[in-house]
Amino acid sequence: MQLKGKMKTAVMTALRKLEFEERDIPVPGADEVLVKIEYVGVCGSDLHFFEAGHIGDCTVTFPFVLGHEAAGTVVETGADVKHLKAGDRVALEPGKTCGKCEFCKTGRYNLCSQVEFFATPPYDGVLQEYAVHRADLCFKLPEEVDTLSGAMIEPLAVGFHAVNQGNARPGQKAVIMGAGCIGLVTLMALKSYGISQVYVVDVLEKRLEKAKELGAAEVINGRETDAVKRLMELTDQEGCDIAFEAAGTQITACQAIRAVKKGASVVLVGYSSSGEMTLPMSLVLDKEIRLQSVFRYRHIYPMAIQAVADGRADVKKIVTNLYDFDQVQRGLDQCIEDKADIVKAAIKIC
Repeated sequence: MQLKGKMKTAVMTALRKLEFEERDIPVPGADEVLVKIEYVGVCGSDLHFFEAGHIGDCTVTFPFVLGHEAAGTVVETGADVKHLKAGDRVALEPGKTCGKCEFCKTGRYNLCSQVEFFATPPYDGVLQEYAVHRADLCFKLPEEVDTLSGAMIEPLAVGFHAVNQGNARPGQKAVIMGAGCIGLVTLMALKSYGISQVYVVDVLEKRLEKAKELGAAEVINGRETDAVKRLMELTDQEGCDIAFEAAGTQITACQAIRAVKKGASVVLVGYSSSGEMTLPMSLVLDKEIRLQSVFRYRHIYPMAIQAVADGRADVKKIVTNLYDFDQVQRGLDQCIEDKADIVKAAIKIC
C-alpha cells in the first residue's frame, strides 16, 4: 500500500539558514524502498556546505537538503525488492553509482564519476522524514544494532576503508593525526582488526579524551607536546609502521611523514581546506614511504555493521551531541561555533 501525504524536510535556503518545508512523501520505484528516516549524522561536508556553500568546485544551489549519514525503518518496498520488507531497520549507503564505467565494473565503484551521492550538489540529502533509496544500498541491521548506530555506519565505513587502503595488520604501531569523527572511526577500525598500539594526536582536549575512551594506547596534544618527538620515544626511535592523516592540514601531514619508519605507509584521509599541501617529498623518497589516499569507501557496509554487532566497534560512543529534528538549525550552528566540545553530532528525525 502506497504511503501518501506530506513530510517535513529541512531545506537550506541560504548560507547558515535552514527552513522547514512540507514535501510529498516520495514513492519507491520497483528496485527501491521507502525508508522512514530516524537518525542522520552531521558530517564535516554538511558543515562546509552549510557555512561556505561549497567544497572546492562543488557548489550548493539553493534550495538544498543536507545529510548523508542515515538509518531508519523500511515502510514500503518496490515490486522487485525481495530481501527487505516493511519493518526492517536499515543503514543507507548514500552513493548510487552507474554500474557501467571502468571503476564500477572492476569493483572500485567509489571512484565512479557518475555517482549520485546524498547531499553532494546537485543531489539532495536526507534531512527529512522519509527517503527512497535503491534497495541494494540499504543494509539490514541486526537486532544488536540500533538506528543511531546505523547512521554512524557511513563514517565508520570510511575508517575501515582507510585501514584497508593502508594494509594495516596486527602487531603494527599506528598513529592517527586528528581525532575528529574520521580519526576516531579509523581508531575503531584499527582496534577491530586487532591493532592495539594506536597513538592519536590532536590539539583539542575533548577529542583526545574521546580517543582515550575508545582505546588509544596514548593520546598526544600537539599544541602542548612535540608530537613527532613523543612518537619517536614511544617507538624506541624507530617510528610508527603506519600513519593516518585525518586532520587535513599540511602540518599534520608533514608530522605523519616524519613520524613513520622507513618503508612505512602514510594514508591520507582528511581533506585540506585549501586543496593543496607542500610535503617533504625528499623525506618520502629517502624513507621509501608508500602514500595512499582514501575516497569514501567500497564494499564496506556489511563488515562495518558486523563489527558493531559483535561489539568490536561501539560507534555510538563518538556521538557527543544529539538534536531533535526541530533543533536542526541550532545543532548545525553549534557544530560550527563549538568545535572544541562537539566531536560528533546527530539529528533525531523521529
